[in-house]
Amino acid sequence: MREIMNAPEEPELSLAMCRVPIGVTTQLHSLSVLEWYIIESGTGVMEIDGGEIPMQTGDCVRIEPGQSQRITNTGKVDLIFESICRPRFTPSTYTNLEN
Repeated sequence: MREIMNAPEEPELSLAMCRVPIGVTTQLHSLSVLEWYIIESGTGVMEIDGGEIPMQTGDCVRIEPGQSQRITNTGKVDLIFESICRPRFTPSTYTNLEN
């Protein structure tokens, strides 16, 4: 993950660019902030609260605060997406849901 915009002086919003390698699933987690994923390239399956959503270039998904989430790269290239959080992401907004 590469944070593009995340500063205390702009508390309303943060933006990050994320890369998930082929065959990798991100850690199951939740955030206490609203988040959107916008798929820039690749394909994957987004899991939100146990439900699965196929994702491809151009897709956007909204993740409500407190929902469990993770994404799996099911394609043949790296999965690249933007993550927009409102208010901004901070480490205190992240909860690991795995052991």
